[in-house]
Formats: sequence, C-alpha cells, structure tokens
Amino acid sequence: MDANQDSPFNPFGMDETCENCPELAETRSNVVHGYGDVGAEFAFVGGFPDSGADEVGIPFMGADRETMLEILYATGFTESSPETTEPDLENAVLTYAARCHHPERKPTDAEFTNCEPYLNSEVRMINPEIIVAVGQHALEALAWEYTTRSAEDFDVEDEHATTIRGRGFEIVPMVEPADQSEKQTDAIIDHLLDVLGRDYRQTKGRRGR
Repeated sequence: MDANQDSPFNPFGMDETCENCPELAETRSNVVHGYGDVGAEFAFVGGFPDSGADEVGIPFMGADRETMLEILYATGFTESSPETTEPDLENAVLTYAARCHHPERKPTDAEFTNCEPYLNSEVRMINPEIIVAVGQHALEALAWEYTTRSAEDFDVEDEHATTIRGRGFEIVPMVEPADQSEKQTDAIIDHLLDVLGRDYRQTKGRRGR
C-alpha cells in the first residue's frame, strides 16, 4: 500500500452520492468506486457491481468473491483470507466501468457512458502498467477507449488469459470470476504470473514508487 494512502476505499475521493443515473441511485446501497493500492501497476476492471459488491461497497467482493480472491492470492496481490470482504491489496486496484447496482437489470449504455469519467480518471491517476479487463462489458469499454481495435472485435471467452497491447499499457482479458471453469482460473493465474515474471514495465519504463 502506498505510504501516503489513508484508506483503500475510494482512494481518489470520487463522488459517493452521485445521481447521474436516477434509476440506479434509487436502487443501490453504495456507489462502488475503486478499492486498493493507489500506487498499483495492475488494475482489475469489471463491468458493474453485483448485489454483494453493492452491499459491501468493494468491487468483486460479493457472494462469488472466492475465485477473485484465489486469483489475487495466487498472484501475490493479497495475503488476505478467502473469507474476507476487505482484502489488503498490494500493487493492485479493483474497480468497475459502471458503479451502481440495479437488482433487476444491467446498466444501460447511457448509464455506462455516465460512469466513463470515473473510470477514465482512475486510469489516469493510477497509471497502471497492466489492466485486467474482467468480463465482456469491461473489455469492450477498455477496447473502445484504449486500443486501436473495434470493441465488437473482442470476445472475452476467446481472449481470456492473453495480452492485448493498449495505448500506454497492456490489457489482459479475463472471464467473470463467477463464470470461470477451474481450467480458466488456472489459465489466468498462470498468465498473470508470467506477466509478473517478465519486464511488463517496458511500455513506459519503470516508475518511481
């Protein structure tokens, strides 16, 4: 954790009372902004919070958090217990493309668009070397903004546990943890360990910490 960071919760102080999407503002428990180490070189970006993440206010820490915590533990981003909903993270941030939960539907395209400034601001402030795009929604959102390929060209199932060159960093697509097979979980762990084992900073050069 960065020495100057007071808390892993919403470390960049983004609006926790946002009402840009009135229907979501009525149904959510929390605006689920980023969580983790502000000095991170890895950002895990999902599509939107499920009911569990909405309740605890931390990305990916809902009812299906065990697989995400297994991945974070196996790759050295946390030493926290798999039962926790508040993992201690080192060199990683968890966040979403859309920040609010609706119990009956996914966010609309307009609601994703309303959240773009939050995600773009976090990416600029974190300045990660690697972005793990968790799920199809996140992969398309990142592809549109940060690669030269069309978002429609990406399929997270096909590109799971691979590396895509982005503008200033690399993108690693990952199937939603709740939907992963054991083989897919092993594959993403092995790929991230491979990334960690090479000079992934070559895109921008090593930054001071």
